[in-house]
Amino acid sequence: MELQGYQRPLRLGMVGGGQGAFIGAVHRAAARLSGDFDLVAGCFSSNPERARQSAASIGIAPEWCYVDYRDMARDVAKIGLDAVSVVTPNFLHVPVAQAFAEQGVHVICDKPLAATWDGIDALQATLERRNVIFVLTHTYSAYPMIRKARRMIAEGVLGRIRSVTVEYLQDWLATSIEDAGNKQAEWRTDPSKGGRGGAVGDIGTHAFHLAEYVSGQHCESLLAMTAPPVGNRVVNDDARMLLKFANGATGSLWCSQVTLGARNALTLRVCGEKGALSWAQETPNQFLLADAGGCERLMRRGEQPGEGSLPTGHPEGFYEAFAQLYRDAASLIRSEGLPASSETEVGEISGIDAGVRGMRFIDASLTSAEKGNIWVEM
Repeated sequence: MELQGYQRPLRLGMVGGGQGAFIGAVHRAAARLSGDFDLVAGCFSSNPERARQSAASIGIAPEWCYVDYRDMARDVAKIGLDAVSVVTPNFLHVPVAQAFAEQGVHVICDKPLAATWDGIDALQATLERRNVIFVLTHTYSAYPMIRKARRMIAEGVLGRIRSVTVEYLQDWLATSIEDAGNKQAEWRTDPSKGGRGGAVGDIGTHAFHLAEYVSGQHCESLLAMTAPPVGNRVVNDDARMLLKFANGATGSLWCSQVTLGARNALTLRVCGEKGALSWAQETPNQFLLADAGGCERLMRRGEQPGEGSLPTGHPEGFYEAFAQLYRDAASLIRSEGLPASSETEVGEISGIDAGVRGMRFIDASLTSAEKGNIWVEM
């Protein structure tokens, strides 16, 4: 007997994210927390022993453990896959997504979209031809208070936007830990695996996406400057940008992975004619709203639709935001491209277009810095 209102969990595969990989564990926790997915198969490593150990540690049956994602893609009908999570280093995002999209499997992909532009046009064409959902995991856009801020700004609470300031600062690459064998640092600082973007690609894309996402403004051009990288690195690890938006607003962005004392300090300030709003990732369940009369209000998460998965008073953070992205993905998959609930708006979910936008941001930033800090159109 089928329970009324019951929806079976979607069958999920994963490529990448084996033992020792940070983001793979986050995706698995988010998928479980969402309640919408069962992880049933994976290609966790191209190393057979590491792949086997990774699969065994999370309860994946040996017959659904792969060492080549292409073999897994060929078996999607046998596995019964609905979706795949792509949590590999950047250079594999597009080929993996392409392999599964060709089979009609929906894709949940970590950001940035890719290390280079190779294959992106073909992937976009496949997604359209096969009617495949593609969700890019810009985690911070799924925080309840970020979505509330976005909606308030769209409703005109701040008036015409004058400026947007965003910073994303870390310190974990302040020394050359890649030379000591840190795997996460190794591929991120290797342009053949992580791309030329460095910190701009790794965390700058998060900051840029957040600036446009919350403010509702479209950046038309930017000027970028990068600091000399630590040690013998060939990619940037600290960059600053000036931004020009289509409505005449200005902005600034600073992304750094070498700022000592900064653990994961993502902050956003949006200023308008009638007010200003500021938010910090390290206190994600609130933002400060100031008006032109000098009054300030601390806005906290309530229990309105779309404002989180826990009751008010229970802090929500990184894992809950990631789980919201998985709920969004499930909603899109089950309703064939439209959210099943009015709690999530179509524009709140990042897809392939957001990934392409991030790639343009990386290119414009690097071009500006390399050509002597010139203004470059987006």
